[in-house]
Amino acid sequence: MSSSSSLPSAGGNFTVVGLGELLWDMFPQGRQLGGAPANFAYISSLLGDHGIVASRLGTDALGEEARRRFQHLRLPTDFLQLDPEHPTGTVQVRLDSGGQPKYEIAGPVAWDFFETTPEWRSLAGQASAISYGTLAQRSAASRKTILEFLDAAPAGAVRVFDVNLRQAFYTAEMLRDSARRATVIKLNDEEFPAILKLLEAPAELSATREPRIAMEWVLQTTGAKLVCVTRGACGSLLASPSGFHQHAGLHISVVDTVGAGDAFAAALVHHYLRGAALPAMNEAANRMGAWVASCSGATPEPDNRVLEKVRNATA
Repeated sequence: MSSSSSLPSAGGNFTVVGLGELLWDMFPQGRQLGGAPANFAYISSLLGDHGIVASRLGTDALGEEARRRFQHLRLPTDFLQLDPEHPTGTVQVRLDSGGQPKYEIAGPVAWDFFETTPEWRSLAGQASAISYGTLAQRSAASRKTILEFLDAAPAGAVRVFDVNLRQAFYTAEMLRDSARRATVIKLNDEEFPAILKLLEAPAELSATREPRIAMEWVLQTTGAKLVCVTRGACGSLLASPSGFHQHAGLHISVVDTVGAGDAFAAALVHHYLRGAALPAMNEAANRMGAWVASCSGATPEPDNRVLEKVRNATA
């Protein structure tokens, strides 16, 4: 692992990488470009950082459409590998009455076949923060590449493990390896009990009754610097070695929650990179997630009023 520290560019902005799946969410009313890393990078770019997606597309019509969509979103396409043998990823999405999504994820697809290239090694060396999850590690090839990317990043880079458990595309070993590389671990309250079990937490440790104690155990076990548990409309919990903070959430009219957690993570990381206190990080992240949940899709057009409030968030 490189020993250099991670610093912002001369303009004061950071290079923030979403590493993992890039896919089309196929809704009943039409398709939208998605995948947690892409959503994360897009929101990071709206907040003023250099949001970059490192993923892989097929050389098919959906892959070409994804590249055009990136141009519209003003995201660089330089680190999108092209795969002539496997299709661009797709996910069938159904929303329940509360706007909560259910996913059916196709495979094998292009993002199951990441390759470590000179371009990706160079990107890893420039990264200030890298967000990764479990889904893109479902294949041996992509998992190997993701771990190599994380290990090639500067020692000071913030490694954000955004857990995102999907179907059965994870193992205890994958989870432990990913968590122990992480600076920040983000998960939701439904995933929290599963994570404690997979990390072999003491049986008496309860994510429901004693979330703060359970989060502190995760910090100690993994060596992470920040653990975040999102709770939907009920807000979120943050725990670090120096403190704990609970946010009650914001009251909004939900359109759909697709991408809300990714937006939350992007705002959290934006402020973490700038040394913000837990209350400010929590306020910014909840505000960002709530805005995306109030919109249709994970990559809504910018709302400068919202973005300014997120950038300037305090306790």
